[in-house]
Amino acid sequence: MTDTTRGILAMVAASMIWGFSGIYYKMLANVPSAEILGHRTLWSAVFFGLVVAVQGRLGLVRRAILDRRVIRVLVVAAFMVGTNWFLFIVSIQTGHALQASMGYYIFPLVLVALGVLVYRERFSRWQVVAIGMAAAAVMVLTAGLGALPWVSLVLAGTFGVYSLLKKRIELGPVVSVFIETLVLAPIALVWLWGVHLKGWGGSGGWFGSDLRTTLLLICSGPITAGPLILTSFAARRIGLSTLGLIQYLNPTLQFLVAVFLFGEAWTVWHATAFALIWTGLAIYSVDGLRQERLRSRSIRASTLS
Repeated sequence: MTDTTRGILAMVAASMIWGFSGIYYKMLANVPSAEILGHRTLWSAVFFGLVVAVQGRLGLVRRAILDRRVIRVLVVAAFMVGTNWFLFIVSIQTGHALQASMGYYIFPLVLVALGVLVYRERFSRWQVVAIGMAAAAVMVLTAGLGALPWVSLVLAGTFGVYSLLKKRIELGPVVSVFIETLVLAPIALVWLWGVHLKGWGGSGGWFGSDLRTTLLLICSGPITAGPLILTSFAARRIGLSTLGLIQYLNPTLQFLVAVFLFGEAWTVWHATAFALIWTGLAIYSVDGLRQERLRSRSIRASTLS
């Protein structure tokens, strides 16, 4: 098996875990979202910590924490990804999984728009068309349903800001996310202490109530960490365009789960909005592949000369 094949399989596996993760959190429907997030954060920190220790990169973690510029970026990134995780869990528990899938579909287009606003990157003509179609999809859904698809917009926005922040530091995803979970871990510990001992949230704490729920809460760490490690593995073996295209498997599976397994409403407004988004993403992807081929040709030409 070639490195490229292994990279593709790793990315497919990561996207499938993400895509079916809604089913996992649906199994925890009896547990409050904030409690799930607390356990997801803590067990992710434990899992990432073990991985980093095995890799012998704890020294790199220490240096990153002592670097003021890096830690400032990672603190903001931690709150962006924490918000994203929490809203995804809430969307599953409140019957908005379809909106969540829409958010992850439009995320690449939101990222392009943020790149222009923050880094003064230039739109290509087809990127403008793709972003325009995503904006039209949001307007169609808002007009048809009488409410802004805020779950989609916040998920796409927080993940877009998170991705831009990560571009500012030179740390691998495993090390950086480990530090982000360490930033959030004290908040998670305080919240879970209050839930179990003070009755915060009114649930009394589900961890330890039964074996199934306890194991599901513990495994939320590996479920979160595993796809990131697989994506890191894939990114070193396949091109960014291939990586990006395979990642669309994630929101596609979320979409199928929401409609066919969770039975969420699928109206003509949803159909129109998703058709616009899918068309926009197809245009964006084809344009990205074309630009990558042009860059590759330019590099080959400069090497030969």
